[in-house]
Amino acid sequence: MRAATLMLATAGILLAAGCGGSKTVTVTRTQTRTRTVTTTRTVTAPPSAAASQPCTGSMLHGTFRVVEGSAGAGQISYALTLTNASRQACFVSGLPVVQLLSASGAALPTNVSAAHPGEQTAAKVSLAPGGSATAEARFSPDVPGVGDQQGGQCQPTAALMRVTATGGGTLVVPLQPPTSVCEKGSLRFDVFTGA
Repeated sequence: MRAATLMLATAGILLAAGCGGSKTVTVTRTQTRTRTVTTTRTVTAPPSAAASQPCTGSMLHGTFRVVEGSAGAGQISYALTLTNASRQACFVSGLPVVQLLSASGAALPTNVSAAHPGEQTAAKVSLAPGGSATAEARFSPDVPGVGDQQGGQCQPTAALMRVTATGGGTLVVPLQPPTSVCEKGSLRFDVFTGA
């Protein structure tokens, strides 16, 4: 009897579970959306600092002036300054190519050499419009050398200098002050550097 009661109780529980019971099912759905956005950006590069064309004589303005306080031991220094007077960037390079001239424009003895032989002589110096480059020259204005007049002035007074530009053409610059250049017009130039 006990077994029958236990069976009836179990059957009752099973019937109760089967009747009126409900089951909840949760469905989770994941949805991924991909969105591609393409943007276009225009970047303007700044102009190159290095000029690509050599300066011509017509693009330049210049001077050849004494360097204050440079006189000593029979030598003096003058600075050749070339300024880009054009509206385009250009460059100068190396040792200056020059010819000393009298006040009337007559050619005078001129011999250019490197002040520091063996140094780099082909570096480009870029000149923006209005920019300048300088090359300093050391020479003797009053100590005669071989081939110079030994009494009085060693060479005629140079008042002007014709400069051949890196890109061709020439310009004439004043010597300030005019001077003689001894040792047959020997000028020992440094290379151009930015002023």
